[in-house]
Parts: sequence; structure tokens; C-alpha cells
Amino acid sequence: MALPWTVPVMQAPVGPAATPELAAAVSEAGGLGSLGASWTEPKVLREQIRAIRRRTDRPFFVNLVLSFDQEERLELVCEEGVPIVSFSWGVEARLVERAHAAGCLVVAQAGSAAEGRAAVDAGADALIAQGVEAGGHVEGETPLVELVRQLHGGVPVVAAGGIADADGLRRAQAAGAAGVVMGTRFLATPEADIHAGYAERLVAAGPDDTVRTFLFDGGWPGAAHRVLRNSTYRAWEAAGSPEPGERPNEGETVAETDGVPIARYAADEPRRSTTGDIEAMCLYAGRGVGLITSVEPAAEIVARMAP
Repeated sequence: MALPWTVPVMQAPVGPAATPELAAAVSEAGGLGSLGASWTEPKVLREQIRAIRRRTDRPFFVNLVLSFDQEERLELVCEEGVPIVSFSWGVEARLVERAHAAGCLVVAQAGSAAEGRAAVDAGADALIAQGVEAGGHVEGETPLVELVRQLHGGVPVVAAGGIADADGLRRAQAAGAAGVVMGTRFLATPEADIHAGYAERLVAAGPDDTVRTFLFDGGWPGAAHRVLRNSTYRAWEAAGSPEPGERPNEGETVAETDGVPIARYAADEPRRSTTGDIEAMCLYAGRGVGLITSVEPAAEIVARMAP
């Protein structure tokens, strides 16, 4: 099976930052854009899918995190004829069968060789190998190139984690990957729904400014994630890295997005409309962040990745 792209690049489903404009721009440029739909209200998700279709007739995908119930959203994705669905944080043969019955290709994210085997056994058409270098929520602890080699063979493998340029694509392909997924790189675009202050921090950061942690657990406890070190992280570290319930300023509101208060340690990232202490919020970033030197249109990023 070959993925329906002309440039072997997928835009990671970076939660609410992944707007229809971003997904459409990546797909129209020849890659595969995406929506991170796991927490999107179904009515809004339907509108987003249709908004992508108004902007491009190229394929795109919708991601669903299976740590949460996704039955209703998957049904909607199937009804709307989305060409590709990706599952992360688990895989279920029953859901793969439903997607296949609707004509969807199924891509499953894996953070280990065991997760990859389980996904293939469940019927996945392709795998995303998510290395420990990845930003956002990170399933595994294996370095990317090692994981790609472990998963290579059987179905196409796409490499995710710390990749932000064409050199990263070449390294991944040399290890056996069919292409790459980039998340942090596509955050620093005008199409992504992130706060300008967050984008500035991505541009200024180096790879050693990121850390894999469980700290920003509000909304998704127990899930590891890679973020930029910030004042919230440093204060917690200075306090001796206490357990939830005993962390500095726990429960304090640090920001607000569209009238919704954001507590310290929440998993919410700063969006365009967010106000408050942006720096203290959860600032997702992968180890490829040091390669990002400016905010630029998604289509230009894809064009530079073209073979």
C-alpha cells in the first residue's frame, strides 16, 4: 500500500492548533494534512472536515486518540468519507474494521515494536513510528531511528519525532521509513492556531530546551509529553518534583481561552485567543525545535521537503 501523497510528509494532528487551513495547506502542497479531532465536538468536527474540502480536493486524515471514547467521532469521519483515519494510544480491530468498511485507510501510531505488531494484527494499513524525540503526547521511550528499524517490514512505516527538515526525512528514509510526520515544525506557521508568544518561543528554542514529563496532566493524566521547559516546570523541579496535589500553585488559573479558564498544569496549549501568562502554560515541542528559525507558511515547508 502507498500513502496518497506526492511529498512524503504528514502534518501531525497537533490538537486544536491543527486548523482546517493548516491541514488543507499541507495537503494542497502535496503532503497529508490532518485534524486532531479527539476532543472536538462532533458538530464542529463535521464543519472542519467540510472546511478542508472547500480548500482542497487532496487527501487528508483525522486522528483519534483511543485513550478516550471515539465511537461517535469515528462514525462521523466514516459518514463524511474522510480518506484516512489514524489511531493513536491504542488500536482496536473493531474500529479498524469499521473504518475499512467505509473505505478509509487506517494508520496506527506505535511507540514500541509490540504496539506496532498489535496494530498490524488489528488490520492497520500503515504505522507511524513515534520516537521519544516527539513533541506533544509521546507513547513510547525508544529513539526514532531504532524504532523505525524495529517496525520496518510488512506495512509502510512513517517516522515521527524530532524531524523538522529534509535532512531528517533523508535519515528516516535511510532507516526504512516511507516518509515522516512533523508536528512542531507545522506549529510555527501562520495557519496553526497558536499564540504568537508560543511561536516566538519555538523559534528561539534549542533541542535541549525540551523535556519529556508527566507534569501537564490536567485533562489527560498519566500520559507522557514533551514540552519546552518553562517557569511552571522549573518551579516544580525546584520544589523537588512533588506529586500531583502537592505541586507549586496547583489549581491556580494562569490563562483563559475563549472564556474558559486554564489552570496551571493543564494540558491546554496557548491558542491565538488565549490571554494571560502564556509562558507558564503547556508549550509542546519536539527535539527538532532547534531547526525552526522562523514562522513561515505550511506550503513552503512542504515544498522544501519535496524529493
